[in-house]
Amino acid sequence: MSQQPFSPSALRGAVDLSALSGAGRPGATGRSAPAAGQQAASPGGGAGSGLVLEATDATFNQVVSGTVSVPAVLVLWAEQVPESRDHVALLGRLAQEYQGRFQVVAVELGANPGVMQAVTPVLQQAFGQITSLPVVLGLLAGQPFPFYLGPQPEPQVRQVLDKFLEAAVANGVTGRADLGGADADGAAEPQLPESHRAALEALERGDHEAAAAAYEQALKDNPGDDEARRGLARVKLLQRTRGLDLAAVRAAAADNPRDPQAQIDAADLDLVGGHVEDAFARLVDTVRVTTGDDRNRVREHLIELFEVVGNHDPRVAKARQALASALF
Repeated sequence: MSQQPFSPSALRGAVDLSALSGAGRPGATGRSAPAAGQQAASPGGGAGSGLVLEATDATFNQVVSGTVSVPAVLVLWAEQVPESRDHVALLGRLAQEYQGRFQVVAVELGANPGVMQAVTPVLQQAFGQITSLPVVLGLLAGQPFPFYLGPQPEPQVRQVLDKFLEAAVANGVTGRADLGGADADGAAEPQLPESHRAALEALERGDHEAAAAAYEQALKDNPGDDEARRGLARVKLLQRTRGLDLAAVRAAAADNPRDPQAQIDAADLDLVGGHVEDAFARLVDTVRVTTGDDRNRVREHLIELFEVVGNHDPRVAKARQALASALF
């Protein structure tokens, strides 16, 4: 990509959009943004019900509030730039393919200058000048994160989305937009087990203990439930990293390369920050320089981090090979 893509490290220190609201501004209608489950018109023709929303200056605050539970991709487009409108359609199709793990929010800039004004500080910090449309950002827990400027090829867009969704999971934002009862092939979406629904609801309200208990119940009900096992690993990661001081953990890891706990804490924070390969490499290196119970402890923790990322991820396969080499 010609522009700097999203980095999960941007999850700290972004611009707060909570003050942006249509109330009290001249011309504000007070009309609510379409809720998930309602069909929303989109400049690209729409994707699934609730997946592509058109927002305005008046409704944008409500959209931002919704990203506490469901991540969103904000697309700023303009009528006079047809390729920016087409990019909304691409993102809508990907939202369907990703099973509603994010929602697309389209804003036509000509009619809604307030949204651009609100996000301009973070855009200028990331890109300098706005040189092309669309402008694409992530919205997560009420915060904007710059993705890219101008239409980008689908493979690069997927890479950005994957990183964004990793960061969303690490920050406990795991809700889904309504698919309208159908998956990408038009088939009925399978019903989530009650324990899974309970875990997601607990994550949405920040109750990690209840989420862990729900996933543990799911595994008792079905020991082969891979999604529950992965969910439990992610929740445990959130629990372990809650309250850790990043600077102190980094310093301890640098000073004690053979200390399993120091390296485990640093690897956990690497993963939460989206630095997946760094987390894996750190623990593989620690396996190499430890023995006995310490080595086994680090090895088991690394395998748990594999669960967080997902065994299908090519970075996991690469790290497994490195781990095998370190062990044997």
